[in-house]
Amino acid sequence: MKLFKKVIIILITIIGANDVVAKVRLPRLISNGMVLQRDAPLKIWGWAEAGEKVQVEFLGKKYQTKTDKQGNWKVSLPSIAAGGPYTMKVNEIEIKDILIGDVWLCSGQSNMELMVNRVLDLYENEIKQVNNTNIRYFKPSIRTESQTPQTDFKEGTWLPATQENIMNFSSLSFFYGDQLYQKHKVPIGLINNAIGGTAIESWVSEDFMNSYMDKWNKSKAKSDSIRALRPSTANPVRFNFNAELAKNDPGLGRWSKNDVNTSDWSEIALPGYWSDKGVNMRMGSMWFYKEFYVPDSLVNQKDAVLRMGRIIESDSTFVNGKFVGTISYQYPPRNYKLPEGILKPGINKLMVRVILPNGKGGFVEDKTYELRLGSQKIDLTGQWKYHIGANLKPQAAQTSGGGVGTRPSGLYNSLTSPIIGYQIKGIIWYQGESNTGMPTKEYQDLFKNLISSWRTKFNLPNMPFVFAQLANLGVPNKQPGESGIANIREAQRRTLEVANTGMAVTTDLGEWNDIHPLNKKEVARRLALEAARVAYNDKSIISSGPLFDTMEIIDNSVVINFKSVGSGLFTNNLLDGFQIAGSDGKFEWANAVVISDNKVKVWNKKVTNPTVIRYAWDDNPAFANLKNKEGLPASPFTTNK
Repeated sequence: MKLFKKVIIILITIIGANDVVAKVRLPRLISNGMVLQRDAPLKIWGWAEAGEKVQVEFLGKKYQTKTDKQGNWKVSLPSIAAGGPYTMKVNEIEIKDILIGDVWLCSGQSNMELMVNRVLDLYENEIKQVNNTNIRYFKPSIRTESQTPQTDFKEGTWLPATQENIMNFSSLSFFYGDQLYQKHKVPIGLINNAIGGTAIESWVSEDFMNSYMDKWNKSKAKSDSIRALRPSTANPVRFNFNAELAKNDPGLGRWSKNDVNTSDWSEIALPGYWSDKGVNMRMGSMWFYKEFYVPDSLVNQKDAVLRMGRIIESDSTFVNGKFVGTISYQYPPRNYKLPEGILKPGINKLMVRVILPNGKGGFVEDKTYELRLGSQKIDLTGQWKYHIGANLKPQAAQTSGGGVGTRPSGLYNSLTSPIIGYQIKGIIWYQGESNTGMPTKEYQDLFKNLISSWRTKFNLPNMPFVFAQLANLGVPNKQPGESGIANIREAQRRTLEVANTGMAVTTDLGEWNDIHPLNKKEVARRLALEAARVAYNDKSIISSGPLFDTMEIIDNSVVINFKSVGSGLFTNNLLDGFQIAGSDGKFEWANAVVISDNKVKVWNKKVTNPTVIRYAWDDNPAFANLKNKEGLPASPFTTNK
């Protein structure tokens, strides 16, 4: 009996101790390995039962408080200089390996989210050397929107920049953090909440976009009413693409095998879009086959990599009848490491099944299609054989469900709201591709509202906000024309009128055939240059290329005055990329010449009464070449109000 009582007492003690520990809960951000902002008052907060006493111990001091009726608590810590690692204790919870440095929120869409493992073509050797535990990264994996502001993430862990973790870092975030660390030699915390394909309206807090919410609610109500009026006899069965694909593709389970007979297949030159080459298939599956020769000496290479560029839309790839890799959407590069023993001496067989939900499919041009065997390369471009698998024609129009980032304020609620309260140094932002159909003024208003809302919520009215202007994309136009991307760039440029903002021009860093250009290190460098000016008050640095300031019409020419010219406009170029129009609004390519450190003269003999100048006004202004002597490019602009 005495033994039984002792067991009961021990169990009660254990349960009671666990209960004490469980009474306090911390947000995911306040956890092992976190970086806290240096030289600024800090807040530590969390939740517990109403009336619960909470004690925070840090750097030899104790801070005590009690939860309110809703179970919320917080304590304020004084400013702390950079340093660490330190340990913090909150009641019985111990938080280890804390660093004090600079914390940056990295936000936007896919070019901010793009991971390191996607840019290895440019930086593989450099990435192999990364091992810096003073750079820390926090990325919640949540990709859903919320109708109400959330107080915490459901998951998320602080990770140091080591070989074990670096591939999952955002490439732009890492290179930006590395730039800061190399200059300031303090710990750097990077919180990345970017989500690919998201629109700016989903990132603004609801109380800062009432007019847009009214517009969105009216549009949604109209859609709902149209849906409600549909006759009840309408066929409720939606077109099931995957089921139809599986039912109608005769190649499934057959054409991927090593013994497939392709003697009656047609031929096509790849890379390229098959619709451009006379193949009529816009929804379904296509099979592509190519033979390649491997010499005996290269068969047993341990680092064989099949590089299949970019494929629209998704692919499944086989070598000698063996599956080697798949990518489910068009943007990632196809780099498939081949298992040992899959290659054989002599002729080898490559089969690629491409699935196209709708549109224009193909192998994207100007990408790498080859087999790499150590330092040797086997070219895979040229003639391929092909066969249509399933050529689908749905009976009813497919409808899009609207992806993540379509509900106004939805991503602010789920991905920014949980960060509010965590002290940060500033924000870097890369977004806009998803808004390229939006008028300049509307995007500009939303962008300003986003900056204002985040500054208000973080209680940092002058919080540094540095952003990347959209990169060049697509085939350059031979004649002046309109551009949705240029409209967004102009909205971004005009947002510089907001105090404590900076912009990195990237119109020379894109890739014509890829919305996700790889050169994220230079984007990071330019963001860091602007951050040096905006966030670190470095007045000595030249942080930006030329920015349009004013214009003056002199006779039949226009003189453009620029600011942010550094040590002067670069003059050893025949200037290109300027457009000029008169009162009829018809734009012509213009002659342009630098006439002083900050002035450019623009004219065209056809336009005798010029009124408007545009520069780099194209989705891909590939020939625009105005820059300052520091090599930083001028921002695209229009003089139209």
